[in-house]
Amino acid sequence: MSGNIENKTEAKESSVWDKLIRISMKEAGVAIALVIILIFFSATAPYFATPENFLKIFVQIAINTVLASGMTFVILTGGIDLSVGSLLALCTVIGATIMVDPRFSPWQAIVLASLASMGAGAILGAVNGWVCEKWKLPSFIVTLGMLNVASGLARVVSDNSTITGLPQPFVDFGNLIFWDILPSIFLIAMVVVLIGWFVLRYTVFGRFVFAVGTNEEAVRLSGHEPKKIKIAVFTISGLTAGIAAMVYLLRLNVGSPVAGIGYELNAIAAVIIGGTSLSGGKGSIIGTLVGACILQVLSTGLQLLGADDNIKPIVIGAVIVLAVILDSYRGRLMRILETR
Repeated sequence: MSGNIENKTEAKESSVWDKLIRISMKEAGVAIALVIILIFFSATAPYFATPENFLKIFVQIAINTVLASGMTFVILTGGIDLSVGSLLALCTVIGATIMVDPRFSPWQAIVLASLASMGAGAILGAVNGWVCEKWKLPSFIVTLGMLNVASGLARVVSDNSTITGLPQPFVDFGNLIFWDILPSIFLIAMVVVLIGWFVLRYTVFGRFVFAVGTNEEAVRLSGHEPKKIKIAVFTISGLTAGIAAMVYLLRLNVGSPVAGIGYELNAIAAVIIGGTSLSGGKGSIIGTLVGACILQVLSTGLQLLGADDNIKPIVIGAVIVLAVILDSYRGRLMRILETR
């Protein structure tokens, strides 16, 4: 009798541990990590836990959150997009060029610039996907090429100079702060995240994105075309680069051909830290949002602690490597738990 009770107790304890491990392997685990980091810096870094500092964090994560949302779609299919930083630069100069054109009224210019920026990003993103699928090339190589193409185009369009003098209504909207803590550009980022979350969770297309990342051949044998899904996710990544370009213009009020340098790496880091698997098939945009928050909170917290500028990239880089290592073990742990 006592032996049965002990066995049941052990089984319950094992079940509890299994549940805890499953949680830690998913988005909740990343969110818990963010909370721990927030508590640590709140207790150790001066002025960290203030409305002014959180406002600063929300402003700074907006661009990366938008870029990383589109990147999540690509990585879920097992691809990578290294061109988003340069696409952002190109889209900023396209948008800024239209907005300073005297032939348009301020509101006409804003609408046309937004459409042109998002359209240019989406078209070049679609080109990335089409080239990858047409010639079966690694997305790493194709998007690396597009990185250079878009960077060169940005210099040509802008005549290698920054573009200023954006319409005042546009500038004013970029400076808006709601409830004294939420900047307008952060709310734009949240809208992008919510749309991406809905698409991945509740649409047929979203299910196919996961399916292609999990088993592309199975999708093909079921009578569907993985090529279309892959081209679509690169189009989405380009589209979000165009949206991020408008957010950049709202924040800095200048179109620059050298904007976005290194942004693609920050976007990829946010996706991986947020729990999306590099091999595809597993992840979420909510996790990506948390990953973007972790990156910015680490950077801000280290700055307030007085850490040397050379130390911050070391710490953030170590976190990224740790996230990739965890990703390599996540699949094995989940398979072990499923067999228990």
